[in-house]
Amino acid sequence: MLKINELDAFKKLNDVQKEAVLHDNGPLLVLAGAGTGKTGVLTTRLARILMENMALPGEILSVTFTNKAANEMKNRVGGLIGDMVTGLKWLGTFHSIGAQILRQYPEKVGLKNGFIILDTDDQLRLLKQLIKDENIDDKKWSAKGLLSLIDKWKNKGLGPHQINSDHGDYFANGKGKVLYKKYQQQLKFFNAADFGDLILECIRLFNENPDILENFQNRFKYMLVDEYQDTNTSQYLLLKLLSGKWMNICCVGDDDQSIYSWRGAEVTNILKFEKDFSNAKIIRLEQNYRSTGNILAAASKLIESNESRFGKTLWTSSSGGEKVSVTSTWDGEEEARIITDEIEQHSLNKKNLDEVAILVRASFQMREFEDRFVSVGLPYKVIGGPRFYERKEIRDANAYFRLAIQPNDSLALERVLNTPKRGIGETTLKKIKQYAKNNNISTIDSIRDLIKTSEIKPKTKVSLKHFVELTERWNDLIGERSHYDMAEIILEDSGYLEMLRNDDSITAAGRLDNIKELFRSIEPFESLNAYLEHISLVMEIDKNPEGNKVSLMTYHAAKGLEFDYVYLPGWEEGVFPNQRSLDEGGIKSLEEERRLAYVGITRAKVKSSIFYAANRKMHNQWLSSIPSRFVSELPEDNIEVNLSHFSGNKGSFTDIKEDIFDQSDYSTPGWERAQIQSSNNKKTPENITVTSVDTSSKFSIGSLVYHKKFGQGKIESVDGKKLTINFGGNGTRKVMENFIDMAN
Repeated sequence: MLKINELDAFKKLNDVQKEAVLHDNGPLLVLAGAGTGKTGVLTTRLARILMENMALPGEILSVTFTNKAANEMKNRVGGLIGDMVTGLKWLGTFHSIGAQILRQYPEKVGLKNGFIILDTDDQLRLLKQLIKDENIDDKKWSAKGLLSLIDKWKNKGLGPHQINSDHGDYFANGKGKVLYKKYQQQLKFFNAADFGDLILECIRLFNENPDILENFQNRFKYMLVDEYQDTNTSQYLLLKLLSGKWMNICCVGDDDQSIYSWRGAEVTNILKFEKDFSNAKIIRLEQNYRSTGNILAAASKLIESNESRFGKTLWTSSSGGEKVSVTSTWDGEEEARIITDEIEQHSLNKKNLDEVAILVRASFQMREFEDRFVSVGLPYKVIGGPRFYERKEIRDANAYFRLAIQPNDSLALERVLNTPKRGIGETTLKKIKQYAKNNNISTIDSIRDLIKTSEIKPKTKVSLKHFVELTERWNDLIGERSHYDMAEIILEDSGYLEMLRNDDSITAAGRLDNIKELFRSIEPFESLNAYLEHISLVMEIDKNPEGNKVSLMTYHAAKGLEFDYVYLPGWEEGVFPNQRSLDEGGIKSLEEERRLAYVGITRAKVKSSIFYAANRKMHNQWLSSIPSRFVSELPEDNIEVNLSHFSGNKGSFTDIKEDIFDQSDYSTPGWERAQIQSSNNKKTPENITVTSVDTSSKFSIGSLVYHKKFGQGKIESVDGKKLTINFGGNGTRKVMENFIDMAN
């Protein structure tokens, strides 16, 4: 067999990469910066261990985060060592490795042979039943919220018996722990495990059975871990246990690219590697093979502001290149226009659109670009999720709008009849549809007929009657109220917005942001009908999956990808860094936001372009925006400034810094500072009115008020413009203040 130094793959490595491959024994941390060839190091090291008989294939544990990454590694190693790769039975994701271990000893953790692994739908179904059994209000405390909490605990390696007051049991006033325990009991009853159990139960298996742990420790002479910065506490604990004997653990990762804390990743795992593993060797891969010198210099300078990092400086033999551009625009529309115009020029210059990407911090930012692409005929694709108008919450909202305009729209009605939940099950819906078919009438006319009979249960009949009344009310209001007011009225009346506000799952806030962006997108149209016609066009265009397309995605979805040209819009306080993240996590979240910025800039091979808008329109009001603090952290020598909202096109870095508040002022939330600045803004365009937004309500607790639908009520609490009102027989509801009048 060939020696490792005879392999072409090894010869192509630089000296530092070769050092990592040739490391013999003991803990090794390979700090692999963006674009530094970490996969080549990992696969070549694995090949070397096998080629030089340092371990048999079955004595190597190699862990990745995705099946795609595992298959890629297996294929690349197979290309180096041939059939020997078939013996790598312990190469896979954390969860697949955990499942293999548990299937050998299921009875040790209360399971039986052939146990099943539940998917998310099955988990939610089980949790809904447990919430119901505990007589907990499932409208206020959702199964999704409970699942999110349990996942969080499992990611931290915590079983039900380990939960205490320090672990944030916010569900149903502290009932999360009880429900977690019952959930685990039910899983065992059904001979099932969820994905979190595949790691957590392995930890329990080893802690309670030292002989089994010793068996696996003896087996795994070498361990290789990819993307170590993305490990959560549970995965970290499992690795610590398995590496206890040989200590030949090689972890590859980049602390500057740890961006998944929202799904449990702990950047501290990689930062404390030297402490966890004595005599650990750290090798830094700093030669970048992707980007130009200016791109790397800008990214490196930005990330230096983070304190929680090892520290490394990326460099490239391809020095110079185009500078990172920083462009200020009037508003979001101009931002989208300028970027689209540049991309059109790339297309005219015969550049491959597959090599062009737009990265956004939040999915709601995509809408403006998608509309622009449709209007100019630029083909595009959304990576990591559906296009804006294909998202579930947008489709739901559009179905409600269609129903308001045309109550006989049976398809729209069926989509939203039980969203949010109204206690209208499949059996009732089938009965309604069959009656409509038999009598050749619309679904809503079928409901009108059936609620007059005894065929529908009384409780369901009340819900159906209320739904019909809602559609009639909306249809009456069309023409009386502006189309953008109607959009908000419809989604408030229906309970859809309240459903999103009460949803404490990890995706709810983003879905609510998308609805807010939807309201903004409706305004330019003459009517809801005109808007819906536009959507039909948008949904129909560019269904062809073939051909080159611009990529549109979030920063999180861009991890691991690379493009020639990368556009980074929305670098404003409140947008990026994201204000919600800062409010929830403080400095820790700020550093993760900065890591996202670092990831974004380093996706580019040729040119990275940053944009911020001087004004953003939010809920029909113009706000003066403040450039992101990240802009001021870029190195002046490596950026090119374009200040389009000044009299001249070109500007200087000093001009940008004048646009940015003093760093000490960043303790004030971004949008609040934008509101303060808007009153003194001297650069406001004549055709834009900048409004200083008053976030306080004109109503107070105890006030008697009147709502057209619910009648007279009394305000119980005030949260900004959102009021909680007790309407007596019509219940207690959350209502935006613009739908409320003072009672006479």
